[in-house]
Amino acid sequence: MEVNEDKQHQFHNPLYSIKNEDGNIISQTETCFTQKQAGKIQQAGVKGSFTCSECGKNLIDKSNLKRHMRIHTGDKPHTCTQCGNLNIHMRIHTGEKPFTCTQCGKSFTQKGHLNEHMRIHTGEKPFTCSQCGKSFIHKSHHKKHMRIHTGVKPYMCSDCEKTFTTSSALQVHQRNHTGEKLHQCSSCGKSFTLLSSLQRHKRIHTGEKPFTCSQCGKSFNRKSNLSDHLFTHSGVKQFSCDQCDKTFVVESNLKKHLKVHSAVKPHFCSFCGKSFSRLYSLKEHERVHTGLRPYVCFDCGKSFVTSSNLKRHQRVHTGEKPFKCSHCGKSFA
Repeated sequence: MEVNEDKQHQFHNPLYSIKNEDGNIISQTETCFTQKQAGKIQQAGVKGSFTCSECGKNLIDKSNLKRHMRIHTGDKPHTCTQCGNLNIHMRIHTGEKPFTCTQCGKSFTQKGHLNEHMRIHTGEKPFTCSQCGKSFIHKSHHKKHMRIHTGVKPYMCSDCEKTFTTSSALQVHQRNHTGEKLHQCSSCGKSFTLLSSLQRHKRIHTGEKPFTCSQCGKSFNRKSNLSDHLFTHSGVKQFSCDQCDKTFVVESNLKKHLKVHSAVKPHFCSFCGKSFSRLYSLKEHERVHTGLRPYVCFDCGKSFVTSSNLKRHQRVHTGEKPFKCSHCGKSFA
């Protein structure tokens, strides 16, 4: 069947061909189109130029047009022999990383990944938050950050329905339900859900106190403890006990104090039955039975049941005498 000059396409099911005005075939596409879809591909007026009628993009030759049309049709004719996709994907199986950073030598499977990596060296942060002006190297980090402003929390816990801004935060939270504690202290065997909690805990054994008061020079192993301590310089005791009018600098000390009035001691020793108002006090007491002494002096190797006992002992080595007599000025450790 002949095709007139107004209809430049001859169709074969499932293949179709594109003909020029002389009737010669200039392209044959393996992808299956409907007659309507194929009719959308029109040769541009300029010889050797092909225009996509879906988006208007001009291609210099028929093969580029053929590849370009797959964007619109979703056709993926090239299959990975190992799992299903191709080219860049095959590098996962071969381990090939052809794109290498000239600054540090790290290699990547894709050029785009190398370009992102280079921002670490250049300091470029092209993704900026329109709300607070904070900038990011990666688009994904910018996207996560924006949830702080929008309040979007797309990740929900299936156990308690609590929601989170990131999947990693959800995964950490779910350990509360499973009881999973992946991070264990090598000194005392105590386990933690979070790596950051383990790192804070280790300061008990090492004696590290990275947070220092700018007013008196006293150091603390936790930032929150420093924040509480700073209230002592202000002299403000804003938390008052409604049972005895005693006041406290920090709310946590008030909560501990209130247990004195309630006389509730919910924590029982499994060895002797003695009860305690605080779980921390119970754990300290149980070391009397177990013989565990997790707090070690790094000057002489002596170990102690409680951190307070270790602190008192360390004054022997430092010579510190923080307690001074108000009458004669003599100091004591």
